[in-house]
Amino acid sequence: MTYAILRQGGHQYRVAPGDIIQIEKLDAEKGQVLELEDVLALHDGAKLEFGVPRVADAQVKARVLRNGRGRKIVVFKMKKRKGHHRKQGHRQDFTEIMVTGITRNGQPVGA
Repeated sequence: MTYAILRQGGHQYRVAPGDIIQIEKLDAEKGQVLELEDVLALHDGAKLEFGVPRVADAQVKARVLRNGRGRKIVVFKMKKRKGHHRKQGHRQDFTEIMVTGITRNGQPVGA
């Protein structure tokens, strides 16, 4: 099985062709094709290769499915016995992508 470890927006993701993931918001429109080049590790079905810090000439190709906002989380801060509390909500923006392929030197990796 072919997969890659991708770094995007301060997070690392293990992706394979056909995977749908939500990453930090990018300035990309629905249907746009992306080439993500920050590949930290690459497995071609036979061997695992680690980059120092990135695998040379490796790319993850993906298509943008949608841009959206995540579920609301509640941030509640309180100081006991002081009558002080603060409630705040947060919704994180994201871009949902579908991985279409993993390439190295322009050639598809794996079978």
